[in-house]
Amino acid sequence: MTGHRRIAALGALLVALAAPAAAQAQDKVLAKVDGQPITEKDVASASASLAAQLAQLPEEARKRAVLDRLVDMRIVANGAAKAGLDQSDAFKARLEQVRTQLLVAEFVKAKVEPSVTEEAIKARYEKDAKSFDPPEEIHARHILVKEEADAKAIIAELAKGADFAKIAGEKSEDPGSGSQGGDLGFFGPGEMVPEFETAAKALKPGEVTKEPVKSQFGWHVIKLEEKRKQPLPALDEVRDQVKQALVGETFTKMLDDMKKASKVEIDTKALEAK
Repeated sequence: MTGHRRIAALGALLVALAAPAAAQAQDKVLAKVDGQPITEKDVASASASLAAQLAQLPEEARKRAVLDRLVDMRIVANGAAKAGLDQSDAFKARLEQVRTQLLVAEFVKAKVEPSVTEEAIKARYEKDAKSFDPPEEIHARHILVKEEADAKAIIAELAKGADFAKIAGEKSEDPGSGSQGGDLGFFGPGEMVPEFETAAKALKPGEVTKEPVKSQFGWHVIKLEEKRKQPLPALDEVRDQVKQALVGETFTKMLDDMKKASKVEIDTKALEAK
């Protein structure tokens, strides 16, 4: 790990070492640095911040790796404090910013999220479901070849009654769909290249393109199987999105109420001064 990456990783653990002393006293102490405890809860909290890095280690080595990282961080922090780096105005300003951000996060966790009940989530889902206009999905097959002449020859074969899926399995150069008889399944707007999507949407179920369709991948012969409205996702599939929307709205309302009860003074002259 390079020096910059190591410093960044240590910095990501600031919150993990900010646990109140009273909470640490009730926790299992795993190590001490100059008498300062590093606890089981510190390691658990830091493990969440380091999930990506820890995934590369054997499970039995992860806890010790996190503890070693926390020890390093404590040593660096103590060294910085001894050097008086925590006394500068710039440091104190940054510390206040971190404190403010943590308090906002705690406010959301303690005051906002508990007010978003399961009943509220279900009600919001049902309300949005009634006004939801699902986009159209298309189920199509295609045969992809390199040359336009080959695509035209395939269209001629199909016009004489040849089986689309059989030809796709034999001649399509799309390895993914070719083995499936050219079947692409359902796809929605924007999921295919524009040329392909436009040509497929113009077809009726059962129809095949009368001319080859050119794209960056080659020449396509397309058959439309069916069209349908995209199914409404189940509540369990979108629960987190619905909850976050409600949390955001609730937070905004609470913030508006607090603004009304707060005295805010903005010095516009100072703000606009260059």
